[in-house]
Amino acid sequence: MNEIHRKFTLIAIVISGISLLLILYFILPGNIEKAGIPFVVFFCSLALGVRRYEILKGFSFTILIFAAVAASLYYPGLFTEIGGVNLKVLIVPLLIIIMFGMGFSMSFKDFLGVVKMPKGVLVGILCQFTIMPVVGFGLAYFSGLPNEIAAGIILVGCSPSGLASNVMSYISKANLALSLTLTAIATLLAPIMTPFLMKLLADQLVPIDFISMFFSIVKIVIIPIVLGLIFNYFFHGKFKWLDKVMPIISMAGIAIIITIITAAGRDSLLTIGFILIAVVLVHNSIGYLLGYNICRLFGMDQKSSRTIAFEVGMQNSGLASGIALEMGRVATMGLAPAVFGPLMNITGSSLATWWRGKPIDEKSEDD
Repeated sequence: MNEIHRKFTLIAIVISGISLLLILYFILPGNIEKAGIPFVVFFCSLALGVRRYEILKGFSFTILIFAAVAASLYYPGLFTEIGGVNLKVLIVPLLIIIMFGMGFSMSFKDFLGVVKMPKGVLVGILCQFTIMPVVGFGLAYFSGLPNEIAAGIILVGCSPSGLASNVMSYISKANLALSLTLTAIATLLAPIMTPFLMKLLADQLVPIDFISMFFSIVKIVIIPIVLGLIFNYFFHGKFKWLDKVMPIISMAGIAIIITIITAAGRDSLLTIGFILIAVVLVHNSIGYLLGYNICRLFGMDQKSSRTIAFEVGMQNSGLASGIALEMGRVATMGLAPAVFGPLMNITGSSLATWWRGKPIDEKSEDD
């Protein structure tokens, strides 16, 4: 079986190489509009090919997201409407399924970390709801982007962390228990904190209805997560197939959401794409940098500081997309979350891998 897998991934790498040559063949003479199929095939085959190498396997899903984005940019009509049905109606139901999966993967024990690690939770939550909103506010106002797109940057910053931060904490051998607790607490606080911060920081860019946003977050996040927690409590381990299927469903849901948003905002993205990518990358990177260093200033250990860096830098971009849709601005406010998601997975995976290779000297920590 391993030999078959190795041959399959080798074939995928060869196909990705051929596709890359075709891309260059089209874009060098200036015919980038003809390179749609080669781009999609390149990313799909590369996503399979990197699974050949242990150190690169974690990037496979993110590369598939790029394939989806390429397809939606080149062929937006396929991802905006089918049979007279606007595909944007799928975003909220998919988010509810993803959030149910998030609750299903957690347990009520994750909330007990408040008692066991009060300092880490307090510092983490303060960093979560100060650093990214304030940095997002500054970037939005100085980027020169249109108001609604700029508001999307603030929206990402005002969102809680998601499961991706837990995965990166696990990969980097950071404080996973603290990561799970912070994600759980930040998510519960989101119905209050996200509308409050948006009203405070983004109301001049787009009108913010606090009550409407509150109920949107309760519907999209709190109810499905609570149902997932309850399901986990009563049926954990009884449906092993569901344990394997839910992560796949969640990843597929994220890919579909990003594809729909990208197709809906294609024209805007082609106009301001590079600027938005640069702004989002700066936002994400500053989150890691300040999250880690502020924790160190508070005297926290390296493991916990690394954890909080991921919690701060990696936001629940899916929730931000859902809020943008509920506000009727998914093609504008939804663009920053759609860009933030794939980029944070690349930077987060890279940082987690780097930190994994730099073990912490626990004796020096104790000293």
